Amino acid sequence: MVGTVVGPRVESLASSGIQSIPKEYIRPKEELTNIGNIFEEEKKEEGPQVPTIDLQGLYSDDEAVRTKCRDELKRAAVDWGVMHLVNHGIDNQLINRVKEVGEAFFNLPVEEKEKYANDQASGKIQGYGSKLANNASGQLEWEDYFFHLVFPEDKRDLSIWPQNPSDYTEVTSAYARQLRGLATKILTNLSIGLGLEEGRLEKEVGGLEELLLQMKINYYPKCPQPELALGVEAHTDVSALTFILHNMVPGLQLFYEGKWVTAKCVPNSIIMHIGDTIEILSNGKYKSILHRGVVNKEKVRISWAVFCEPPKEKIILKALPELVSEAEPALFPPRTFQQHIQHKLFRKNQDAIAAAAAANSK
Repeated sequence: MVGTVVGPRVESLASSGIQSIPKEYIRPKEELTNIGNIFEEEKKEEGPQVPTIDLQGLYSDDEAVRTKCRDELKRAAVDWGVMHLVNHGIDNQLINRVKEVGEAFFNLPVEEKEKYANDQASGKIQGYGSKLANNASGQLEWEDYFFHLVFPEDKRDLSIWPQNPSDYTEVTSAYARQLRGLATKILTNLSIGLGLEEGRLEKEVGGLEELLLQMKINYYPKCPQPELALGVEAHTDVSALTFILHNMVPGLQLFYEGKWVTAKCVPNSIIMHIGDTIEILSNGKYKSILHRGVVNKEKVRISWAVFCEPPKEKIILKALPELVSEAEPALFPPRTFQQHIQHKLFRKNQDAIAAAAAANSK
C-alpha cells in the first residue's frame, strides 16, 4: 500500500542531530513552568500516588473477597479515574510479545513505515502518523504513532496492519481478544459499584457487537530539549475505558488535586483510565482525569493505548436516569459520541484562541 508523507516524522527530526527543537514543538510559557525531569519526578515518594488495584480478588469464589476488590476499584475510579491494574488475567508472555512486535515495527526504517502512512486530510485515520497542527496555537507533539482498530474482528482492516514483523497480526489479535474480556470484567464491576445491574454499563457503551477497541502505539523519540516539549498535550480520553502498556520508561502525568503527579512504572501492570464516556454515564461519579505525556533526552518511550469507544452515532451518551435526582441533576447534556468529540475539539480551539488573544493583549 502507498502511504502519504506529511512533513518530517518526529523520529527523523530526533535522529538528525538537532540540538534545539523547532518552534512549533515548544509549549506555551504557562505550561513550561511545570515540565520537569521525568526520571527525577518518577523517583519522588512524597505526595499522592496513582493507586494500584490487584484484580486477583475479582476472580475469587469468595463473595467477601470480590466485594473488597470491587470497592477498591470503585474508590480508584471515583477518586482518580486512573489506576495500575495488576493480576489482570492477561498473560504476561502475551503482553511481552505485544511490546516486541510493536517495537519491531517502530525499529523499521522510516521509509518502510511510510508505506503504512495514514492520510488525515482525506479521513484515513488508521495507519502510521504524526500529529498535525489542528489547534489555533499550531503546536505539535513530540511523537509518531500507529493507529488501528483491533476489535471487533469483523470491523478490522487487516490490509493496513504491519506485515513486518510477520507475527504482528497474530499477537495483536490475541491481545485484543483478551483485553476485550478484561473490559467486560471492569465494566461489570463498575456497574455494580453504581448500584446498577452488572451488564448495564457494557450495554450502554455498545456491548460486544459495537464497542470498538482502537489501538494507538505511541512512539516518543529522545528529545534534545524535553523541558520545552510534550509527547501528548494535556487532555482527557473520550473513550469509555483506556488500557495502556508501556516499555517501562516513565512519561505519564496526571493532574490530581491541582498538581501534576507522575505515574510510577509498575511491573506487569496495565494502566487503566476511565474515559469521558463513563464519566458522562455515571453522572460524574467516576472521573475522567486530565493527563499528558512527558518526553526525555535519554530513552525512547513507547506506549500501547487501547481506547474502548462506543459507536459514533448509534448511542446517546447521557447520565443514566437512576443516577439523576433533584439533588444530583445531570451534569452533561445528551450527545452522541461523535458530537462529544466535536464539542471537545470546538472547546479546545476556543480555549487556544482565547489564550492567544490574552497573550497578544499583554
